[in-house]
Amino acid sequence: MSNKIYWVGGSKGGVGKSMVSMALCDFLMRQGEKPYLVECDTSNPDVIKAYHQEVKNGDISASSVNLDDDEGWEVLADILATHPDKPVVVNTAARNNDSVAKRGWYLIRGAAELSRPLVTLWVVNRQRDSLELLRQFQEALAQWGGESKVHVLRNLYFGEEKKFELYEGSRIRAAVEAAGGKSLSFPDLSDRVSDAVYSNRLSLTRAAKELSYGLRIGFEHWRDQADGVFRAALG
Repeated sequence: MSNKIYWVGGSKGGVGKSMVSMALCDFLMRQGEKPYLVECDTSNPDVIKAYHQEVKNGDISASSVNLDDDEGWEVLADILATHPDKPVVVNTAARNNDSVAKRGWYLIRGAAELSRPLVTLWVVNRQRDSLELLRQFQEALAQWGGESKVHVLRNLYFGEEKKFELYEGSRIRAAVEAAGGKSLSFPDLSDRVSDAVYSNRLSLTRAAKELSYGLRIGFEHWRDQADGVFRAALG
């Protein structure tokens, strides 16, 4: 896992990318890694703000990067080159599909030349546009001659697994799984725990220590389930 690029996508707001990115950073840190977080949601950078203490302690590195222009992509490429032994977690912004279509060659060329596998965790809700945006992302990569192992995460915040009928019977699912990707269900975090995490800008490391006992029990159960998703996806 040490040199992989984890692209946490969804290309729309509100699907749960930030929580998946936080959980992935938390998982990697507990595996002994020191990940590099790239926060692309520059208008609402929840994840990088939550991990300020871990950045200060040297447990994680982080940068806020705007991928709307060439400069941001150049910064991302430099991060990949100058931190070869750190897994890079890219928490993408809602609008990043358009930029991938225009400038995705930075990512594809950088990943290839630096021998850094690209793994996409695509977070979906139950709406059709989640699937259409994934198709657009794959086409954007393909036009630059690149590819990514893609795993789709059904965010159970939007309902239990059986309610994701559009994805279950879609050609997108068939294509993802035919290419070796997995369809996984990301657990729902209770509203009280989620509110405590976001309101207090807690990293999940700090949440495990600072939440009240009752909230911590629910949090630890959710954390175990999220770990299972990442083990299944990342090996």
